[in-house]
Amino acid sequence: MTIETEGLIKETPLATALSERYLAYALSTIMSRSLPDVRDGLKPVHRRLVFAMRQLKLDPKSGFKKCARIVGDVIGKYHPHGDAAVYEALVRLAQDFAVRYPLVEGQGNFGSIDGDNAAAMRYTESRMTMIAQALLEGIDEDAVDFRDTYDGEEEEPIVLPGAFPNLLANGASGIAVGMATNIPPHNAGEIYAAAMHLIKHPNATTKELLQFIQGPDFPTGGEIVESHDTILQTYESGRGSLRLRARWEVEQGRFGTWQIIVTEIPYQVQKSKLIEQIASLMDQKKLTLLADIRDESTDEVRLVLEPKNRTIEPEVLMESLFRATALEGRFAYNMNVLDAKAVPGVMGVKAILRSWLDHRYEVLVRRSQHRLGVLDRRLEILQGLLAVYLNLDEVIRIIREEDEVKPVLIKTFELTDLQAESILNMRLRSLRRLEEEAIRHEFDELSSERNDLMALLNNESLCWKKITQQLKEGHKLFGSGPLGKRRTIISGEPAPVDVVEVLEEVEREPLTVILSNKGWIKALKGHNLDLTTQKFKEGDHLHMFLECQSNDRLCIFGSDGKSFNIKASDLPKGRGDGQPIRLLIDLANDAMMLALFVLDETAKYLLASDSGRGFIIEGNNLSTDRKVGKQLLNLKDNEKAAYCLPVQGDYVAIASTLGKFLIFPVEQIPELKKGAGVILQKLGKAKPKFMTIFASEEGLMISDKSRKRRFEELQDFVGNRAGVGKKSPNWLRG
Repeated sequence: MTIETEGLIKETPLATALSERYLAYALSTIMSRSLPDVRDGLKPVHRRLVFAMRQLKLDPKSGFKKCARIVGDVIGKYHPHGDAAVYEALVRLAQDFAVRYPLVEGQGNFGSIDGDNAAAMRYTESRMTMIAQALLEGIDEDAVDFRDTYDGEEEEPIVLPGAFPNLLANGASGIAVGMATNIPPHNAGEIYAAAMHLIKHPNATTKELLQFIQGPDFPTGGEIVESHDTILQTYESGRGSLRLRARWEVEQGRFGTWQIIVTEIPYQVQKSKLIEQIASLMDQKKLTLLADIRDESTDEVRLVLEPKNRTIEPEVLMESLFRATALEGRFAYNMNVLDAKAVPGVMGVKAILRSWLDHRYEVLVRRSQHRLGVLDRRLEILQGLLAVYLNLDEVIRIIREEDEVKPVLIKTFELTDLQAESILNMRLRSLRRLEEEAIRHEFDELSSERNDLMALLNNESLCWKKITQQLKEGHKLFGSGPLGKRRTIISGEPAPVDVVEVLEEVEREPLTVILSNKGWIKALKGHNLDLTTQKFKEGDHLHMFLECQSNDRLCIFGSDGKSFNIKASDLPKGRGDGQPIRLLIDLANDAMMLALFVLDETAKYLLASDSGRGFIIEGNNLSTDRKVGKQLLNLKDNEKAAYCLPVQGDYVAIASTLGKFLIFPVEQIPELKKGAGVILQKLGKAKPKFMTIFASEEGLMISDKSRKRRFEELQDFVGNRAGVGKKSPNWLRG
């Protein structure tokens, strides 16, 4: 701090100061932590781990070293973060169920597909795999740029040479600030083939590249069940999602019995948690087609699923499990990566391949230029050494007699400083005739190699030919054999399997849903129950009840204009107090429940507010899986929803609190998906006292105790929507 700035206080608006600091944090997270580089497919922590292992000489043929030693070097020299986070990154690179092509070979307990944690880093050992070595190939040959580490004492590579297509082969996932990435692993052999095709046909489309890259290839296998068009759209845009299922087979038993064997589970699903989920759903009687599940896994996954009875079709049983459990899931694509200029962006598969190939081209040119410099230096030395053999006696004389040997040698034989230094450092044993022949042979070989390098650097097509040869070698190493064999099957969209009828037969049982005035809900088995014997909490009483089936979906419509859905099977059962409804749905504290009914998605309903506005909505629009509900009726200030009525008739009857009665045809009300609705009756300062929908041929009945009024008796009150209506009849005022 200088004298001029000491004690200086600079006033800055808080918003400006916060935005500057938050932006700096966001950029740091995006560029230095969460997003991979498109060139080598690594995040900084993974790159530093691989580089540190190289510095420790942990190549595939060397011995193992303790992971604690590796983590210590990484956090001490390159990555100033917690050791736990660095060790977790190291462990993941060694797990063959987490990464398709491990970069680390582990020795010891590195966790399992069951979700078991790895042993502490003081117990485990590791070294690099051949794939990690391929990523580093050429790093000593000026293939990439280096930068100072955080403390300025070491240097680290900005990016690795990346002879292996790591980004697509192993994928990546991460959450930054304001953005995220999620890239699945792919088959390396397919990537190499697609890259070679792109070199030969630079204008190839994504559709052409997908003739080679079929889709994701997860380390845990599984089956992708999506159409080719969906996969194409996902790979073109870099965004989308694909359905991934477990693989299974039917194993026949004695006397016509059978069981299902699950041999592969979806990627990133922990087997132990999957079994817990299925067992829990069985206890809740939500998997009524399944009798038992057993884990008979060894090194390979083997989950045994037993059906309730042998008459159930295996496809139906599996479809019910796919719908309810993690045996089926979706992998969301978000190919968000850092390009060569460290700018984040979402790339399609062609752009990713193109960026990787451009990086390989740059690496080839830089390595060639570095090799050319090495050759020029060596050839210069060899020329000087050959001059020694041609004038050996004179060189010996100069060395023996001259005080300043080096300048005299340079002047006498027109040598460079490097040549003179090499001659002076030469051993006497090198003066043999045999050595002269070896130097001439080496000079000829290096001269030939230099000519080849010059030709390569001056011809772009030769560079791409060389890269193609490197890709073929990579394909042979990593794209074939057991490691390169595709594990995930790519199938089309599965044939629809209707499990509803089967589930209804197994699950269907009569229930009576009881809702108390204070919002406690429960379900009792059976219909036509005597509800007068039901007991409630002190001060509470019956508000409404509903007879339904256990597989019905119930709809609740609240005074805030929202619809909520609950599965009848999810309701607490028994003769206790039940459960507060607000634990099942996020109904506002100031909102009331106006209606509780079995949702019929093919039916229509009239939604109306207490200001006399409303519209008709189809039942499927009342359906929602969100606990917070679905806003359907838009309300103004001091306005509430008042009615949710099934449209079972052709006329609407409305009576206001100021004694006006109006009947008009249902067809005058518009159908909407949501909104504020239209005026049903002009109420002024009044509120609707009564609203119903009735069939004209059956007549209108106000209550069970009243007389049914024929439509002919109501003609004086029939008008159009948005009318005021006429004075209510005496039989309606009571």
